[in-house]
Parts: sequence; structure tokens; C-alpha cells
Amino acid sequence: MAAKKSPFFDTATTLGKIVAFFGISALCGLLTAGMMVPVAALAKTGMTTGNNIVTALPSSFEALPISEPSQILDAKGKTIATFYEQNREPVKLDEISPYMRKAIVSVEDERFYEHKGIDPKGIARAVVGNLTGSSRSGASTLTQQYVNNLLVNNQELTGSEESTVSGQKDLAAKIRELKYATSIEKTMSKDEILEGYLNLVLFSGREYGVQAASQYFYSVDAKDLNLQQSAMLAGMVQLPNVYNPINNPERSLDRRNKVLGNMLRTGAITKKEYDKAVKSGLELKQSKSPSGCIAAGDNAYFCDYVTKLITSDESFGKTKKDRENLLYRGGLQIKTTLNSSLNKQAAKDARKSIDPKAKSNTDVASAIVSVEPGTGNILAMAQNTEYVPDKGLGQTMLNYTVERAYGGAGGFQAGSTMKPYTTLAWLKEGHHMYDKINAKRPYFSPTSTWRASCLPGGQTITGGSQPWQPRNASAGFYRTMTVDTGLFWSINSATIQEANRLDLCNISDYANALGLVDYDGGEGKPISPKSPSFIIGTPKVTPLAQAAAFATFANKGEFCEPRALTSVTDKSGNEYKVKPTTCSQQVDPQDISDLNGTLQKIATKRVSKGRVAGPIAGKTGTNNYSTSTWFVGYTTGISTAAWVGRVDKTAAEEANTLQGSMINNVRAPRTLDSSTYAAPLWVDFMEEAVLEYDRSSLGAARRAPVVKKETSSDSSSSSDSKSDSSSKSDSSKESSSDSKSSKSDSSSKSDSSSKSSKSDSGNSGNNGNGKGKGDKSDD
Repeated sequence: MAAKKSPFFDTATTLGKIVAFFGISALCGLLTAGMMVPVAALAKTGMTTGNNIVTALPSSFEALPISEPSQILDAKGKTIATFYEQNREPVKLDEISPYMRKAIVSVEDERFYEHKGIDPKGIARAVVGNLTGSSRSGASTLTQQYVNNLLVNNQELTGSEESTVSGQKDLAAKIRELKYATSIEKTMSKDEILEGYLNLVLFSGREYGVQAASQYFYSVDAKDLNLQQSAMLAGMVQLPNVYNPINNPERSLDRRNKVLGNMLRTGAITKKEYDKAVKSGLELKQSKSPSGCIAAGDNAYFCDYVTKLITSDESFGKTKKDRENLLYRGGLQIKTTLNSSLNKQAAKDARKSIDPKAKSNTDVASAIVSVEPGTGNILAMAQNTEYVPDKGLGQTMLNYTVERAYGGAGGFQAGSTMKPYTTLAWLKEGHHMYDKINAKRPYFSPTSTWRASCLPGGQTITGGSQPWQPRNASAGFYRTMTVDTGLFWSINSATIQEANRLDLCNISDYANALGLVDYDGGEGKPISPKSPSFIIGTPKVTPLAQAAAFATFANKGEFCEPRALTSVTDKSGNEYKVKPTTCSQQVDPQDISDLNGTLQKIATKRVSKGRVAGPIAGKTGTNNYSTSTWFVGYTTGISTAAWVGRVDKTAAEEANTLQGSMINNVRAPRTLDSSTYAAPLWVDFMEEAVLEYDRSSLGAARRAPVVKKETSSDSSSSSDSKSDSSSKSDSSKESSSDSKSSKSDSSSKSDSSSKSSKSDSGNSGNNGNGKGKGDKSDD
């Protein structure tokens, strides 16, 4: 049973109203007298009421910075996204319509320019009205409301549980508010208080301050508000939800007209102005400014990556909560490396490649990411999906281009894009691209040893329980060929036989030095030489890491760490530490030129075929069963990784194969590899992208020494002794000795996608990239 109220204190009774009237009147006198005296800071006492509270209160408090939205900008300064808990854009008083200034004073505190922070007349009026009428009204001055809003802001920033929200304040809080109001009046002018209030007060939802409210409801700046617009906004602040013109237009209109009446009564406007304004409708023209990356459109995945960088970096706060508060309340200007117009094209091309709304593409996706050689600046980061929290067809917040720590998918098997690292190790150990290698059918028992100087004992073994017998897509390539030819056609047996003559640690060292990280198993770790199969693509790497690594090939062997931020400053001009351009020479420039000699031919003859202005270079990549396909290519000005594959069922297993599956609601080729979707995606994007950036020489590859005399016994392999940089294409030379199926390597249908013969099926688990049956392109 509820406790029975005493009639002595119950304001619903006549006796209670009389007692309350005299009590409050006495308190008003007490406050007025008490606030004339400066006092020391609040001591820890048991005082809770009356004059003791007044004399114990501090005369001022530290007002923390008011929350302001943060913005992420592209490389040209265009806003990509805005973040806020409170959408606010502070403006000066002279940037606020005079009508708005008059309206807020007329309705909230008509004696604002007369009192010193508290209004005894207003208090008396409110007390009498509350005691004699059925409705209740407040007597807070604009100065008191300003103080209250500042205190609420402090509580939100500090996490304080103490409430200063109207209707929830105890007597001590109300007295404190009054004292602070008189103190502020001594240090701030009336115009300064009015400006502060109009920038701080809540108008609707997350729209704080008159500028944000003006834009939200009328799509105009605060300085351009007319009379009726000003009156409507001024009427909202008392009860923002009740007087919201969108949800409650009739109430809002009635409230607006009452404000106009107040303005007329106080002489703020003329009768003519009143008559015209009161006849008008609400005339809303709403303009939304959504918060967060969802509003960033095609730039959303880059936006998400940037937010993850900030909220995980202690430069922006000790805890994640501190960093999130800074992002959503700190008014940051976050300048980035993004070329947003290029990124828009990347997203368009990704959707063209893999239709996100095709029912067959539930677990098939595409992504593009570009990095600038020489700086590491991320220029584009896009994919075919829509950035939304829903999990409908073609919708995800997962970023396919980065690691899980930054909101990503965690990488995909690299396939033959790993082969250039074996080539670099080959060159490092004193060999040449024109050297011949016996690319015979590989056979390595589980105990076969491989040189690996960085591992215990200086070696490793093949491992596993069965012999490792990786297969080529076409039987005709099990023969002697130059290293250049083996890389050009992406021949598994050639790369493996090269590696068998090398120190595997030299191969893995290059991959690690160029920023690759293996996310196989979930947690990122360095590329390890322990299992030799890494050389043909078992590591799971991110598209961003691929683009940055291949940018090294475009930059004469200098690797630059990828970066997205160029500067971060807050509203006070304070600068935060961001990653600078961080580059280091990792590969001998001549070795890079030799490698580029081959990769240029791949990009030019097998992929672009005249569509992309050069010089261009790059490498194809496909894992077993084609669950991950790539083309990573570059000019000296831009390096781009294009990826197409499965997102969830990524394991290189027959059950997950994309070969012959339904993609874009049509049957994909059984020979599906990098040339089917990934390489065309790269070409579509780079055809225009390369025109915006430098396209200088990629270096000159060393040629084989001239052989004066050639015996007949050598003629069968003479084509291999020549560099592919010669005027004749290797495709014509190889076709003379290979099966007809190998000719399709140079067709538009497949990079090296001839159908495998049954004899080339291999043993389960012992071919290709070390997993699968071998019925795949070496790419």
C-alpha cells in the first residue's frame, strides 16, 4: 500500500498549496540573498537544503567542450562521412537570424536582457500559476537553461549518473543551477550567453543547436531563417518531441503561432509581420545528415576502415570508449588519402563483375583496392556489396579488402600471385630470368628436405602423410623452360623446381618484407617457409596487402606501408599523430626490373590486350577449385588488386568449387580462373584509373647473352633461351610444342585455362597449391 500523503505537503490540497507558496517564496528570497556572496568550493558535508547549500556551492564550474560532429574527408577535402552523437554546427550570433534571436527570448525568457541570471518575477509568476492552475510551468531563465545544458553535456562526457535534466533535478541541483547562472552573468555578456544557448540546446532527436536544426527542418542556414521558421524552432525547445513538426504538425503549428503571439506582445515584431506569418503553413523542407559510414555510399568500406584505425589507436585516447567519444563528439577533421571519384568507379566495376543482387551470388563477391607506389596512400577501397547492418542479398558490413582486426573478412588464398617472391629469391641468389629450369613433374615425399636457413637445423621437410605431387593445368609444360617462361605461363612445376634449388627463407623473407601476412587460421602471422606449399599460394592474404606489395614492384623495390590518414585535427586545431609515409628499400632495383620484364608481358599480352595504357605489369592468381581468384597489377602511379571469390566457403575443396557453378545467374566455365572475372574487373577499372597517375618506365630487364652458334640438338628448346621481351610472343612459341588446349592461355576466355586431361587429375591433397585435385589453371 502506498504511503498516505500528508495534507500539509500535498500541493493538490489548498493547505498544501499555501504552504508551498510561502515555502518557495522564502526560498526565492534566500537564494537571492545567498547568491550575492562569493563562496568557497563545495565541502563534503551533510548539508542538503536551504542557505547551507547556497553558501557551500562553488561560484563556477568547468564547462567541458560541447559535442561537435567529426568529418572524414577525401584527398581533395570532400566530406565522405559525418559522425555524431549530437549533430551540431556552432555558429556566431551574427550568423543567426535576428528573428530567431527575438523568438527564443520572447518565448523562453522575455526579461532576459533585464535580469542577472535569475528572474524573481518569473519565479513568482510560475509559482502562482502552478499553485492556482491545473498546468505547470517553469521559471528558468535562458541563462539557467544554458547552465543546465552545460551540466548535461559535462555528465555525458564524464559518464556521471547525476541528473540535471528538467523534471528530474532535486532541490540541491536546482539551487546549484541558480548560483551558476548568477556567476555566469558576471563573466559573460548577454549576447555571449544567447549565442552559447542557441548552439547548445536540443531541438529534435540528435539535432542540437540552431544551425543543425535549420538545416534539418528547412535546409537553410541559421542566418537565413525567416520569421515563421524561427518561431517554429523556438517553440520546439521546451518539448522537442511533443512539438516536432514532422511527427506532430498540428501541435507544432499551434505552438509556433503562440510564439508569434508572444513576439507581437513583447514588441519583437509588428502586427503586419504577425498577420502574414501566422497565416503560413509549416513549409518544411527536410534535409537529413545521417551519422556514420552507412551514409557514405560507395565510400562506406573505406570509411569503416578509417573508423577502425582511429578507435584502435591509443593516439586518440587511452581506451576504446575514449576514442569513440572523440570520434563522435570531438569535432575531428579527418583527412584521408581516398580518391573518392575513383572509388565510386571501383564500386561500380565491382558490381558489374559480380552482381550483388543475383540470387546465385549469395557467397560470391568482388573487391578492388588501390595503393599509390612511393607513398602507400590508399586510393580506392571498394566492393560489390552494400554497407548496411542487414544481412540481405548483397548486403554486409564486412570489408573484403582488409584483415579482421579492421572489420575485414580476413584474407583469401593468394594462389599464383605468390610466385613472384620465388622469382625474387631466384634473382637474389645470383640467377637470371633467362636461366633454364627443368620443370618436370614434381614428386616430393613427406620427408623430402628443403633448404630453410631461418628454421631449426637450416631445413624443413615436405610434411604431410602423402607425397606432394603438384600438377600443371596442361601436360605440355612438364619440360625444360626459362624461368621467364615459367612465370609468364604461371607453371606450378617451374616455380616448385626453382624453389627446390633455393633457400625457402629467402622466398618467405621477401613476402614478409613486402607486408604480406598469412591469416590462414584466423590470426595473422608471418609467411612461414615451414610448409613448401606456400610458394604456390596457400597463405590467406588481404587484397590491401597484395596491392601494397605489388606497389613495391612499381617503385623500384621500395616498399611503402599502406596508409589511409594524412592528418587529424580537432575543433581547437590540435593535431593527432597519424602514420607518416613509411617506405624502405627491400628489393634490388635491377631484380625488380628483371621481374617486371615478365610481369609486363603478362599484363600486356594476356590481360589488357591494348585496353590499359602502359607500361603496366601484374600477376594472375587462382587457388584450387577457384574459390579465390586474383589479378594484381600496376603502373608506376597506381597498384590495384582485383579479387573475386567466395567469402564464407573459402576452403579449397571440391564442395566449394566455383568451377562450373552458377555465378551472375548463369553457368560459369569449368575452366574458371583469374581470367574469368578478376582480370576483366582489373581491366575495367584500370582502363580509366591509370590515366590519373604516373606511367613511367618499369625498368629494363637483363637479356640473355647472345649465343653465337646453336647446335641442332638445342633447337627444340631455343625459344626458351630467348627472353619474352623479344618481338615474338611466347604464346606462338609454346603452341608449337603444347597441346591445343594450352593455346587458350592467350585467349580472352582464360589466362591459362585449358581443360585438364584426365591424366592430369593428380592425387587428392597433393597438387596445385597443395590442396585439391589439380583440375585447375596454374594461375
